[in-house]
Amino acid sequence: MTRDTSETEVRQQWLGVLARAAPDALEAAWAGLEDPPGMAILRAPEVGLVMARGRAGGTGQRFNLGEVTVTRCSVQSDAGLVGHGYVRGRGKRHAELVARFDALLQDEAWRSGLMDAVVAPLAEAEAARRAGVARKAAATRVEFFTLVRGED
Repeated sequence: MTRDTSETEVRQQWLGVLARAAPDALEAAWAGLEDPPGMAILRAPEVGLVMARGRAGGTGQRFNLGEVTVTRCSVQSDAGLVGHGYVRGRGKRHAELVARFDALLQDEAWRSGLMDAVVAPLAEAEAARRAGVARKAAATRVEFFTLVRGED
């Protein structure tokens, strides 16, 4: 989150990091907060399905790939800020924690501290995890090449 981005883009980035984070890491981060504000649940965590779409060849015609289980939750902080959490799978507590952090991150008083203490380390852990997967995949990569035969 180093480039200049709009407020919406920054929120999209932290929501993505929180949604992809390990639920136990979020639970530990929440437990480590000093005197977090109260939160009222507006929409209790609920599980549903969304249709995942793909594109033929990555850029071609769209098609329905299949359904994905998603859990969502909405909370409101004592300051009146509404946080939303959507996570893949059936993690009700995970969705609630994402919503709670989203509400706190919208509050300027909490944002910089949470970005440094929670979001940045989670983003770094995600990048390291992705790099490990990429290294593992690269180790099994096969290079194909064609030799041109000298036909006359």
